[in-house]
Amino acid sequence: MPHANRDRSVDPPLGDLQRFPLMQALFGRRARRFGFGMEIPSGPLAFRSRQDPLPLSELETAVLIAAGTGVSGWNFGVPFGPRRPSEHGHFTHRYTGRTTPTAAGIGTPVLFHTDDRGIHLTYTRDVEPSRIRELEAIDDDVERILAVCREHTRQLDDRRLDLPSEPGHMLEPNLWMANAPGSTLFMPMGDASEQLLGLMAIFVGNGYTIMDDRSGRPAGSLAPFHRSGLLDEAKPFPLTVLEQSAYEANCMELAFMGHNIVLTMQAMGLGGLFYNGLNRWSVLGAGADQGVQGLGFRFVRDERWTVPEPVGLDGHYEGLCPPYHPDMRSAVEAFVERKFGPEGAYDPGRPGPWKESRRVKGGVTPYTDEFIDCMTEVAQYVLDTFGKFPGTVPTMVLTGFVQAQHIDTDYYDTHFEPGAYLETHARHMERWHGPEAEPPAPERPTPP
Repeated sequence: MPHANRDRSVDPPLGDLQRFPLMQALFGRRARRFGFGMEIPSGPLAFRSRQDPLPLSELETAVLIAAGTGVSGWNFGVPFGPRRPSEHGHFTHRYTGRTTPTAAGIGTPVLFHTDDRGIHLTYTRDVEPSRIRELEAIDDDVERILAVCREHTRQLDDRRLDLPSEPGHMLEPNLWMANAPGSTLFMPMGDASEQLLGLMAIFVGNGYTIMDDRSGRPAGSLAPFHRSGLLDEAKPFPLTVLEQSAYEANCMELAFMGHNIVLTMQAMGLGGLFYNGLNRWSVLGAGADQGVQGLGFRFVRDERWTVPEPVGLDGHYEGLCPPYHPDMRSAVEAFVERKFGPEGAYDPGRPGPWKESRRVKGGVTPYTDEFIDCMTEVAQYVLDTFGKFPGTVPTMVLTGFVQAQHIDTDYYDTHFEPGAYLETHARHMERWHGPEAEPPAPERPTPP
């Protein structure tokens, strides 16, 4: 996303945005699919837009990114665990608070988006907040939050996502509008490999014995950890449930991101919707050998799997698993380093939300070698048994999409009862683009 110096004349829409009532956004939310430049070719709602496609401005895009993944301050962590009653909980993986919650502060999600300018990635999960609550004042705080999103957005390609408008790549009801020119397609994504290691650390830290419930045996050689007392044989927990919990946590977090963006669209007066009728493998790039590059993710393949496994985007968003690590010991050590190493979550030199952050963080005991050995044993068992990590759910989680575009109110005025859109939609062009910004209508016939 380009870094543009914004003219102060656009301050009024940001003020309007912050004053927009939450209940209006919740009850005014609808999937408004028809945007500038679109056409429904036939049927009772046939309509051809008289406007050319109009991409979202840099400011509009930045606001939606901030709604989805903006840094909101420090999160408060998981404060207590009975196994370490005198310490702050050791479960949190990141103390960066963002606009959407994440399970146990593991915080894996990032936000991809594509528009007429190209493909972009916003990566705010490790940004250090400047204070406990980033949004306090209407003016300077918004500017600073948007600046953080701009700073941490990188352009990956100068082309729009090459997702063909064809069955197999998207469901038929979406062919006429998905990823259309002028639209912005947001793609929240999570990393189930890191999410699973985060949950595994919580379960191991509380003495659970991870069981391979498909074979009825422990997930690895866990007897030494029973003898030492690290694990409790009387506390079995199914591996498939643990993996499903990691996947579900990612799904919830990504849905929160999408819903935040959609609610903000109501306040801004943008059209669009939250949907999932796109082929995630096509989006990620599994069809690169057929000429569909997608986002360019790396895939691994195995004859036991019906579909290839997305494991990361080289150099940008890589899973804690092979091929980015030679084995799961290396991946576990990288996970532990992110928590307890220099600049990690529990580095006493890093600030936090508490009055005595150095004392709180410095009092957390790092994982022991035995703890790391136990996590490695379970994680390597998963990799060896299933050929991938996690073993039963996707490594990279992409479950839904948000499309934002300039709503064509002519379509709704023609076919719908009054009230099909909000006042913000009616005034969007004037408020966000200036009184003279609405483009003149091209001479195009509208079907009856």
